[in-house]
Amino acid sequence: MDSTAFATATESGFNTDRLARIDAFVKARYLDSGKLPNAQLLIARDGRIAHFSHQGAAREGGAAVDETSIYRIASMTKPVTSIAFMQLVEGGSVALDTPVHHVLPEFKGLGVYNGGGGGVPFVTKPTAEPMRMIDLLRHTSGLTYGFQNRGNVDAAYREGRIENWHGHLDLDGFVAALGKLPLEFSPGEAWNYSVSTDVLGAVVERVSGQKLDAYFEQHVFAPLSMHDTGFMVPEDKVDRLTDCYTFKGGEGRVVYDRGAESAWSRKPTLLSGGGGLVSTSLDYHRFCTMLLNGGTLDGARIIGRKTLDLMVMNHLPGGKDLSALSRSLFSETQSAGTGFGLGFAMNIDVARSMIPGSVGEFYWGGMFSTAFFVDPVERITMVFMTQLSPSGLYPIRRELKTMIYSALA
Repeated sequence: MDSTAFATATESGFNTDRLARIDAFVKARYLDSGKLPNAQLLIARDGRIAHFSHQGAAREGGAAVDETSIYRIASMTKPVTSIAFMQLVEGGSVALDTPVHHVLPEFKGLGVYNGGGGGVPFVTKPTAEPMRMIDLLRHTSGLTYGFQNRGNVDAAYREGRIENWHGHLDLDGFVAALGKLPLEFSPGEAWNYSVSTDVLGAVVERVSGQKLDAYFEQHVFAPLSMHDTGFMVPEDKVDRLTDCYTFKGGEGRVVYDRGAESAWSRKPTLLSGGGGLVSTSLDYHRFCTMLLNGGTLDGARIIGRKTLDLMVMNHLPGGKDLSALSRSLFSETQSAGTGFGLGFAMNIDVARSMIPGSVGEFYWGGMFSTAFFVDPVERITMVFMTQLSPSGLYPIRRELKTMIYSALA
């Protein structure tokens, strides 16, 4: 299958007028109002692109975004890292039930927070079960993010600046720093959006013997011809990197990272398997099409079909959804009707989600409001790109999904 092939909306089973109204909606609600700087939407069915639209400027006062525009995809990096880890599982090098400290000895003896912090030594209690690789994949590890701003553990993350990509820590130093801090809960007891996938990236490095960027390039990006995806933008492509914005109370949308002088134009010290990649809509479409195809694309087998089937099952303890298990103040998804697998959220109850979809559809997003989903039932994939944090500021992902499904003939 030619994964860059186009088909008309009608050939793909969409209503042309209903697809067209999506762009008009985005322009009126988000671009004309200044809420978003730009919007790029790619919708495909059976791998063939039925709709690919570009609106808004790539940079302040500059040309419009187009198919060559490069975006910071943040947590859409997580599925890539998860696929990389599962490749190593397929090779027999590691397993889902392997205790993390068997590969990362820095984690041996990690305890659960039981007091202290804020200048007082931490007090911990033993974990009920060891942290296992599956806990990293499904975010039940007990780790957290510094930006959660909930208590003394994430405050220690911030104080140590351990999530700073251009800081003083590489992946080994990152793991060592985490190994000195408590967990928020015993692994497997709850769900918390966290640095788990960054730790998984360190596991990929230790098990494979390759740096994470080299492993991704050899085993994922090159086989999929994702030539514009990586942890940094090379000099000859910097002109294609979009400006990035954040929302500030009282000020609105302000520049966060200019494309012309971007932090992503320099190789980071910390290779973040949880959020460090840049990509294009067409590159990530190739990744999504590989997932839709059961792990293969254009003759390249990236992951086994049954391995991918395992990844997109709900692995939350007791078969529960995130509304029952999440302790996170922030996530890239809604909670009701949402399960979590090995690197992806998935729809396990369409009615509880309260928007159209299919049971078994899987997806994720990034902090700069990017998003993707793969629906194996309807054979639909979507990639949405823009550059504004935080991602939960506007309901555009839910709106887009509702409108896409409403356009099915």
